[in-house]
Amino acid sequence: MTIGPVTVSLPIADRPVSYRFYREALGFEPLGEPAEDGVPEPLQFAVNDGLRLMLIPSGGFGWVIGGHEVAPRGRSECLLAFEADGEAGVDAAVRRARDAGGEVVTAPGPQPWGYAGVFADPDGHVWMVTPRA
Repeated sequence: MTIGPVTVSLPIADRPVSYRFYREALGFEPLGEPAEDGVPEPLQFAVNDGLRLMLIPSGGFGWVIGGHEVAPRGRSECLLAFEADGEAGVDAAVRRARDAGGEVVTAPGPQPWGYAGVFADPDGHVWMVTPRA
């Protein structure tokens, strides 16, 4: 089976805050035309050729998933991960996330599995950064 781009959707509290965070912290470029608030609707980013990230306000997210519950803030259902250029790239990515309003969950450094840093976006979604092999 072949599928087109995969879209990871995350619930958010504030569209402009999330829009700014993902542009500043990760350099993601949004898809689509701006809505009245200046943020594209839907708020979606092309991460690469096969992956998109869609950020959906919590009320709309609940509507999309029906009666299924979303993990409360501070509990993670998934860990999003990406690679950076070396340990310095990991350090820089976590620093950019912090400077853009994210929370450093695990400071960059040696972990039992290798060098890594972990940050949370303004809605608590957790991202891990490791050096490219």
